[in-house]
Amino acid sequence: MSPLSPIRRAILASVATATLALPMQASAEEVVVFAAASLKNALDAVAADFQTATGNTVTISYAGSNALAKQIIEGAPADIFISAAVNWMDEVEKAGLVVDGTRTDLLGNTLVLVAHGKDDAKVEIGKDFDLKGLLGDGKLAMAMVDSVPAGQYGKASLEALGIWGAVEPSVAQAENVRAALALVSSGEAPYGIVYASDAVADENVTVVGTFPNDSHPAIVYPAALLKGAADPADKAFLEALSSDAADADFTGQGFTVLH
Repeated sequence: MSPLSPIRRAILASVATATLALPMQASAEEVVVFAAASLKNALDAVAADFQTATGNTVTISYAGSNALAKQIIEGAPADIFISAAVNWMDEVEKAGLVVDGTRTDLLGNTLVLVAHGKDDAKVEIGKDFDLKGLLGDGKLAMAMVDSVPAGQYGKASLEALGIWGAVEPSVAQAENVRAALALVSSGEAPYGIVYASDAVADENVTVVGTFPNDSHPAIVYPAALLKGAADPADKAFLEALSSDAADADFTGQGFTVLH
């Protein structure tokens, strides 16, 4: 290979200098979110809008709030946690894993009784409601009643209404509220207790009754940035959860906005 001429060397040197002087392109960042299973449809829409607008990636793990909180406390790498109950966010905060000043009560929800299909008659849910008679030999699908928020709210309501003892033997417990919804959607259980937002998300079920708000603790979804969050995109996505566009996605899926 013949040696480069002085002119050729000068040209290449100037190109290299110009290249080094160019600003580096910002690389896309990943936001890892741990979120209650009941948020899936609405939160997927919020994440898709954020990704389109920013070029960043949002990776969401959905499960029962109890399972997610335990994973975070045990060291699972997450940037944002959205719980379906304040008690599980409290546990994460007690472990020192919530960034100060970032926790906010994001959303609320309603507890409903759903039936498989679209033809079941509406019922009035109140004190001593004959849910056992309605079930007959069928099962009542619920999220885990001692650990998953939807199951805990449901059990509390049934106890307050004086009917837990009668229906407890008929309860089919699922690992999270969406799994309980699936049992009703598929017809494996004729009825289930889920959130109003879950009923909106499944065309194979219908709401036949709403549990009185004063029969269970208030349903609140707190969100917070976690100590492992290091990218600007993490904070940006947390802020996006309270935007007007996100509010529209959440209310369209049956949630109420609290922030």
